[in-house]
Amino acid sequence: MVSAVALLATNACTASLPAGSGDQTATSTADAGDIAIVRLDSAINDIIAPGATIERIAGGYEFVEGPVWTNGELWFSDLMGNKLYAIGANGVARLLLDNSGGVTDAPHSAYPGSNGAAVNQDGSVLMAQHAARRIARVASDMSITPFVERDGEGRRLNSPNDMVFAPDGALWFTDPPLGLANGNDDPLKEIPYNGVYRLKDGKVTAAITDLPTPNGIALSPDGKQLYVSNSGPNMFINIYDVDSNGNVANGRSLIRFDGPSPTDVPDGMKVDSRGNIWASGPGGIRIITPQGKVLGQLKTPDPAQANLAWGGEDGRTAYITASNNVYRLQLAIPGLQPKYGE
Repeated sequence: MVSAVALLATNACTASLPAGSGDQTATSTADAGDIAIVRLDSAINDIIAPGATIERIAGGYEFVEGPVWTNGELWFSDLMGNKLYAIGANGVARLLLDNSGGVTDAPHSAYPGSNGAAVNQDGSVLMAQHAARRIARVASDMSITPFVERDGEGRRLNSPNDMVFAPDGALWFTDPPLGLANGNDDPLKEIPYNGVYRLKDGKVTAAITDLPTPNGIALSPDGKQLYVSNSGPNMFINIYDVDSNGNVANGRSLIRFDGPSPTDVPDGMKVDSRGNIWASGPGGIRIITPQGKVLGQLKTPDPAQANLAWGGEDGRTAYITASNNVYRLQLAIPGLQPKYGE
């Protein structure tokens, strides 16, 4: 989700990006109203075929987030509206859950709904519930049970935001304070930092504790590199090495963004089958190589591109949640199909 600086976002951004490799800084300039695929390197044509277009498939929401493909349909949340929706084969959105954030009356949070989600091995969906400050399990009958609510020391989580499964079955998730009314200063906050966690064999471990606002999270296809976006006050995406025991080391910058942004921030991200990182940020979603080279950018009129998910029968469709609307883009390659948790 967006950080506090984006609560009143009204304008879209486009970006003027360098095409070189290595640690980059992406700059933004205001430009509203367009939908475009910006091709900065010819390698993008093997990922998004020439002639492909971004199409809007649903709209009119307060702030869409948490897209996940499950059982042949797209699930997504309205984070501000506190609802969970699905779009099936007929292309019509329907309500799945009201109060998807886990609390019926949540005046403490401007973003009370559900956020990032992932499909578990048993077919259930794990979703981050901001108001309830936990990750919950949604069964096939739409019943909801807690999945993880506290850190390894028994303290209540801040407001879990996004998550990803690793090849070893571990669940990685971010826990910024963005669902708390007063953020880091909220009296309900029990953990002194905003962590990135690893859940494995029932044990929750704080893997990263020095990021101000960790938000989106993704892993390389082999699970050996972890990507984490930081929403503010400085905006960037870091890359970390992960060993066989789940320990992280050698944190370094993959890409930086000018900021702070008044409109949109680094948020959700996914990795495709070739290891490219599809990361939201000021001005749209960037397709970035593991070496930090920006191959292209997806732009929509919405103020922020919150997240995306791979879908379709062959995994070759990108579904983008962008503020008030949901978009779809056909791809030339599939997204990464992870091994789900145990």
